[in-house]
Amino acid sequence: MRLHWHRRDLRAADNAGVARARAADPVIPVFVFDRDVLEHAGPPRVAFMLDALAALRSWYRDRGSDLVVAHGDPQEVLPELADEYDAEKVTWGKDYSGLATQRDAAVRQALNEADVAREAVQNAVLHEPGEITTNDGDPYSVFTYFGRKWHDREKEAPYDPPAADALADVDGDSLPTLADLGFDDPEADVPSAGTESARELLDAFLEDGIYRYEQRRDYPADECTSRLSAHLKFGTIGIREVYERTDEARSAVEPGGEDDESVAEFQSQLAWREFYTQVLFANQNVVTENYKAYEHDIQWNEDEEALQAWKDGETGYPIVDAGMRQLREEAFMHNRVRMIVASFLTKDLLLDWRHGYDWFREKLVDHDTANDNGGWQWAASTGTDAQPYFRIFNPMTQGERYDPDAEYIKRYVPELADLAPEIIHGWHEASLTQRRNAAPEYPDPIVDHSERREEAIAMFERARGDD
Repeated sequence: MRLHWHRRDLRAADNAGVARARAADPVIPVFVFDRDVLEHAGPPRVAFMLDALAALRSWYRDRGSDLVVAHGDPQEVLPELADEYDAEKVTWGKDYSGLATQRDAAVRQALNEADVAREAVQNAVLHEPGEITTNDGDPYSVFTYFGRKWHDREKEAPYDPPAADALADVDGDSLPTLADLGFDDPEADVPSAGTESARELLDAFLEDGIYRYEQRRDYPADECTSRLSAHLKFGTIGIREVYERTDEARSAVEPGGEDDESVAEFQSQLAWREFYTQVLFANQNVVTENYKAYEHDIQWNEDEEALQAWKDGETGYPIVDAGMRQLREEAFMHNRVRMIVASFLTKDLLLDWRHGYDWFREKLVDHDTANDNGGWQWAASTGTDAQPYFRIFNPMTQGERYDPDAEYIKRYVPELADLAPEIIHGWHEASLTQRRNAAPEYPDPIVDHSERREEAIAMFERARGDD
């Protein structure tokens, strides 16, 4: 008998841990509600996770097994479960954050003391940290070189799900509710979880969106992204399965053509995900500290009113406000818009990137420590391979370029729904009278972008010791 401890692999297909189960050595699926992990969670992610667990439990029950649910510290719970079920081994999928690595080390020690074998398997990435390095064996700090090697490396094929007779005949307890775990209902409409939902999204994306991805992925109104980020975060679909399906899509088109390049661009986004994973694994302190060192501390502003206006989508910059309202409504934000709102917080409001990271962690259903931290530090010019401090997004230009008809803006900022795109994109230039006549309920810009751009450059030059 063997336990498989599900964490960020809430699936049975393409799961290296359960795929190795055999009738002679059946597996008992386990999930542990760990309070230390839940302390860092937000309502949207917990709601998605519970839905994913319900789908996983149904899959096991349909095959005569069940998901054993436990609560507490895994280093105490897992040895107890191993003893209860007379299990000789515990497997789990590797995770790479500081919290995860510390927890896993404690679990290994506890299982060792209980004389229970243990094995961590690769389930979250195609190439784990340490596999792709510089010629000197160091982790990459520039994506370009990492990405080239990532694309060239052979990828492991997906694993088949276990047969029914390889699953132990067990009964699991009921799943807790959000309230049981101490969370309020999310204000956002959280998407459905589970492998079936993930595959439906992937199927739809592969029919059309993936072949327009390179040209249209930055246009939020086009809905030309996969929406798989939450599923990859929680592992309701395997990364090996996703890559194989995209490779099949690539093999169906002319090599070197636009469609081929578009699929390759999507695969590069999977590589970015793994680049940031290896950055986090090698530099655990980046969750709270700047990756890039400046000679002096960056003198971020402290402005609670501006921060709240940003959170509420009330900055008077339409593309920024549309993104922040999408976040509240859907627990999701388009990737281009994530870059815009992050630049606005750090370069226009001059607020510490950690405020934004914390808000995304609270509100995003797909929050991933490595990806979100990498994205925020990129925008703040404090991270690896980061945006240079003097290249600052103009939020009005970004809106006009990537949402020219203001379709995305109007969807989330109804106060502007009846206005022509040129008025929306020129909101910062309109007079007070023009704004009140056009959209009396929409706010004026809370800062002047041109002025703040100069202040941001000066702030970073002081940090660099250039003044």
